[in-house]
Amino acid sequence: MAASKHAAAAGITLALVSAGSFGMSGALARGLLGSGWTAGAAVTARVAMAAVVLLGPALVALRGRWWLLRRNAWLIVGYGLVAVAGCQLCYFNAVAHMEVSSALLLEYTSPVAVVLWLWARHGQRPGPRTVGGAALCALGLVGVLDLVAGAQVSLVGVLWALGAMVGAAIYFVLSAADDTGLPPIVLAAGGLVIGAVGLLAAGAAGAVPMAVSTAPVTYRDVAMPWWLPVSLLGLITCALAYSVGIAASRRLGPRLASFVSLFEVVSALAFAWLLLGELPKPVQLAGGLLVLVGVVTVRSGEARAVPPAQPKSAGLNSFGSTRTSQLPETSRITASTP
Repeated sequence: MAASKHAAAAGITLALVSAGSFGMSGALARGLLGSGWTAGAAVTARVAMAAVVLLGPALVALRGRWWLLRRNAWLIVGYGLVAVAGCQLCYFNAVAHMEVSSALLLEYTSPVAVVLWLWARHGQRPGPRTVGGAALCALGLVGVLDLVAGAQVSLVGVLWALGAMVGAAIYFVLSAADDTGLPPIVLAAGGLVIGAVGLLAAGAAGAVPMAVSTAPVTYRDVAMPWWLPVSLLGLITCALAYSVGIAASRRLGPRLASFVSLFEVVSALAFAWLLLGELPKPVQLAGGLLVLVGVVTVRSGEARAVPPAQPKSAGLNSFGSTRTSQLPETSRITASTP
């Protein structure tokens, strides 16, 4: 019991570090975009640097089992192009047109999208609590966008943020495929490599504008060399955030880890104020609180699937899923991507 509590405490600490690291990305990106970088170039630099950092540990975790990559090729490609590259590209484009906090709060309505997908795809009808949480999210977004006061809303920014929301929802769905036999860090590194290659190819074809600048980047009237925020984006907000987040998910499981990941919103607000001087209006803070309450309500309202009866030799782990480590490698079932 003591060991379990220690593991949970360590997992929550790691999850908070991961969420805090992710939350720094929007403010850092805004500074780069203001100095002449395009969103595509900033995302590519971030993803490519993180891919290089995680590639070595991923190869160690793979231990020569190359057949795992072949068996899960479509999962890795989808994860890299949509959940990594597409989601980050949409988010960086969103913060170029609207406040970091508003863009992130729009993106973090993704749990509602996940619930709707499970309903439409797998017939998992949401309960009253889930519907109520979705309604709270919708009401909160009115405050986040300051629609009551008649504020000018960037439609382009909102569309990009909604694109990031879709990408985040797909990220959660693909990350939940835990019966593929693929180590989490291998999926993360493989997705980052695919994402970086895809972004570079799109940039070479002219589909994604790529422009960089060596001009100093300014945050709150403090100028710094361009390579410093780029390094922080790649090493802290991507490589560290992904790897620490994976370690947290292994200790907490996806459900509790997703709860703790809401700290990213608080982190993004803090870094937007610290680096950019952006402080949301009271109505936006109230709307953001409603969004968070709605998301938590949706999460708590999700139906708990009852696991089917398992053979005695299989057993169940602490999260209620089959312990495949006791089964022969050939008997494990490959999960299909949605």
